[in-house]
Parts: sequence; C-alpha cells; structure tokens
Amino acid sequence: MKINIQQEDNYIEIGFGGAIDLSTSSDARKNIIDVLEKNKNILIDLSLVNYIDSSGVASLVEGYQIAKKQSLKFGLIGVSDAAMSVLKLARLDQVFPIYNSIDEYEKQDA
Repeated sequence: MKINIQQEDNYIEIGFGGAIDLSTSSDARKNIIDVLEKNKNILIDLSLVNYIDSSGVASLVEGYQIAKKQSLKFGLIGVSDAAMSVLKLARLDQVFPIYNSIDEYEKQDA
C-alpha cells in the first residue's frame, strides 16, 4: 500500500494506493488516527485503491466515528470502482460523505 499525505488549509488529505487489507490496514488506521489526533478535518483519497477488505473498511469506519465524536469533517474522494463496490456491498456508500474530487468537496464546504 502506498500512502501520500498532503496538508491543506482546512483539512489533511491522505491518499492510499494499492491494497488495503489485513496486512496494511493497521498502517491505514494509524495514519487516519494521527490526522484526527491533530484535530484536523480529513479527506481520504481512494482513487488508487485496487482492493479493500473488511479490515480496511473497519479502519475507515473507525476514523469516521472518531471524526464525528470530535466534530471534524471526514470524507472520501475519488473512490475507485473496486473500493466503491465493497462500500456499496456494506451499504457504507450511504454513510460516508463521498466526493468525486477535491473541487467537489471544496464547493460543498464553502
């Protein structure tokens, strides 16, 4: 799994690439929680994710729950087809705020 973190004015963006599975989900979880511990809004780019399993989804759910408790914004952007099919199967596409792009997020956040 590849991880790319970018600090923006109002949020931190974490981009994941490759597979988020049992062997990599702990790294995904750690990066998500590190951002939330900084009391920052978070956007997670899943456009380069070609596989995500239940442990990866659990990392996203945990991050979303922590963000909600802290009144922080949490969103997914550019969700790949592979990741979206798993999110839809778990009906999490109805739970997570999902944006096609950073521009879409920024327009809705304005």
